Amino acid sequence: MSHISPRVVHAVAIAVFAVGAASGCSHLKLGLVDASVRKPSNVAVYFTVETNQGAPVPNLLPPNFRIYEDGRPVSLLESRLTILQPEVAAIHYTLLLIDMSGSVVGSGDVPTLVTAASSFADRVGPYQKVAVYLFDGRPHIDQVVPFGGNVRGGISSLLNYRSKDPSTNLNGAVIEGVRALQKQMDASPVPLRFGTLVVFTDGTDRAARAKPEDAQTALDEAGFDSYVIAVGAETDEKELKAIGRSGAFTSRNPTDIAAGFDNIARAIEGYSKRYYLLTYCTPARAGEHDLEIEAVSGDMTGRLSHHFKADGFGPNCDPYQKPAFDVRRPRQQAPGAAQASR
Repeated sequence: MSHISPRVVHAVAIAVFAVGAASGCSHLKLGLVDASVRKPSNVAVYFTVETNQGAPVPNLLPPNFRIYEDGRPVSLLESRLTILQPEVAAIHYTLLLIDMSGSVVGSGDVPTLVTAASSFADRVGPYQKVAVYLFDGRPHIDQVVPFGGNVRGGISSLLNYRSKDPSTNLNGAVIEGVRALQKQMDASPVPLRFGTLVVFTDGTDRAARAKPEDAQTALDEAGFDSYVIAVGAETDEKELKAIGRSGAFTSRNPTDIAAGFDNIARAIEGYSKRYYLLTYCTPARAGEHDLEIEAVSGDMTGRLSHHFKADGFGPNCDPYQKPAFDVRRPRQQAPGAAQASR
């Protein structure tokens, strides 16, 4: 198992450093996703908190954070520091793409697959909008459950599924999965949008409808996180890990289907729990300022910094005001995913 390093999602200069390193304390890493500064005096910052080893640090509360402007602390009472639910400004989508080619349908493992995929959705669903699509040898993928739909109810229909083309159009399915995820993100009403593609398959591409390079290009251009769960005798680790860039679970043992889904669900769940939307009311009323946010969890601390302008700022700030983030498609690879094979 190896650690997958995160990619920076937003080209804003950030300083991430440890406090207390001299005393031997562990430290936190804070990664800036986006920042919003607007009148009357609202500052909002969307960021991640993780340990030095890449583990998520969830459930931090306002007292776990300290605000500094130009090197001087700003009190919690003065700043009215608040942690908002990220859903007001950010949304995360996961598209689960399931191989229902002839080899899967005929394997006798579909009940196990349905149970494992349902458990996956139960675990990821509280943090991300999950949709389920299937593919076989045909040119196009089929929607089983729309984003945010009833996964358990919809995915049970696969118990009676019969392949319409027993071949495996894996590369083509990845390309179409990226397009479906892209379309959903483009239609989202919130400004910060994240996409994750998860592919289950029991083998390799046999249909040759699309080249591996085409699937790679689609993933490159979208910048989504992507995972693969591959369980079957025909798995090609090199090919599959090129698709599962954020994490890949591969095994030739069919009894590992549940373990594979659990492995990837755990990675996505941890990835989701590291996000925070912090807002506060700055006391600055003019000029340019350097903001530092410090997170404290036990003996671990870490900071990030952001530069902002406060020209024309004044009173009557409401920290619950919806942040004015730019409409964009942030790119970040989920750290902490497993590259496992059996």
